[in-house]
Amino acid sequence: MIKTKLLRQMSCYLTVGLLSTGVCAETTLRFAEGGPNRGTRSQAVEHFISDASDLSGGELKFDMHWGGALLDYKAVPNGVAVGTADLGSLLAVYSPTKLKALAIGDIPHQSADPWVGMRAMYELMTTNEDLQRMLADENLMYLTGFSSSGVQFECSGDNRIESAADIAGKKIRAVAIYSKVLKDMGADIVSVTAGEIYQALDTGLVDCSASYLYTIRALKTFEVIDHVSLSNWGQIAGFAVMINRDIWNDLTDNQRAALKQAGSRTIDYFARLQVDEMGQVVDGLTTGEIGKKVPVTRWAEAERQKLIDGSEKYIQDWIDSMDSAGVDGQGIWDEYMTIVARYEAEKEQSGYPWER
Repeated sequence: MIKTKLLRQMSCYLTVGLLSTGVCAETTLRFAEGGPNRGTRSQAVEHFISDASDLSGGELKFDMHWGGALLDYKAVPNGVAVGTADLGSLLAVYSPTKLKALAIGDIPHQSADPWVGMRAMYELMTTNEDLQRMLADENLMYLTGFSSSGVQFECSGDNRIESAADIAGKKIRAVAIYSKVLKDMGADIVSVTAGEIYQALDTGLVDCSASYLYTIRALKTFEVIDHVSLSNWGQIAGFAVMINRDIWNDLTDNQRAALKQAGSRTIDYFARLQVDEMGQVVDGLTTGEIGKKVPVTRWAEAERQKLIDGSEKYIQDWIDSMDSAGVDGQGIWDEYMTIVARYEAEKEQSGYPWER
């Protein structure tokens, strides 16, 4: 692979009189972000790059490209791998073969809590050698991650999805395994990108979107929806910031340490933003304070369980695909569930880190 020249370094020398007292390497990394520069996740991205820069003592700088201006979500995985960008935000759903290791985060399980989901994925992706090796084979390395929190249903017009029975016959925008489960339950799945959800709901291309509370303000869908139901179904956690492996290897020890520490700290930062945002959006929709009054209802637990049960066969599909790739899929899944359970228990016993 021919390495591009997007990594730009310049040596800087700290001198006192004619004596050199130290050397630092200032590095600018080009960051490809498919999402807009608004909303809680963009705040998390900005926090990550600012924190990494500070922790590196100013050695790391970032050239940000928002809203798919450099690479859209579908192009980011390959673009980062070949060096069109040095790092970027990658979604497993848009590159399921290249990001097979990351796709474990998109499989629905019992916890819909964003802090639990992101902490579990961060630990798994930074400690499991098989997953790290699979990403390295694609010239990628995981730095930090995001979660959508639980999947909810936002609908336009007279459409509502408040139970499993309401799914059949609805035109629904959904991604990853969630789209497969909904299709199994009788939905007509419509494939549109996140940036197209607003127009799809507004024009009737879709009746409902299997979406997330934190995107309602970011994508301004509150302007075109008429009902939200909270199913708290799984979460999309196959969503990460990754860096080109060659670029990573060229960084200094100080720069790599800064990126690792910033990656971990971003998990708690974004989780706190998300938890707060979820409450604010529900309250804002109910009162109309965020621009429009929209009814919000909650799924019964028994109905929610039907969604989770419908996901079971896709867990085995992922395990089988990992076995075919030469790693222990069941072992990785069991490890992941153990980590999820540990963080869920920690949250229940001690609350979130920022509450302690």
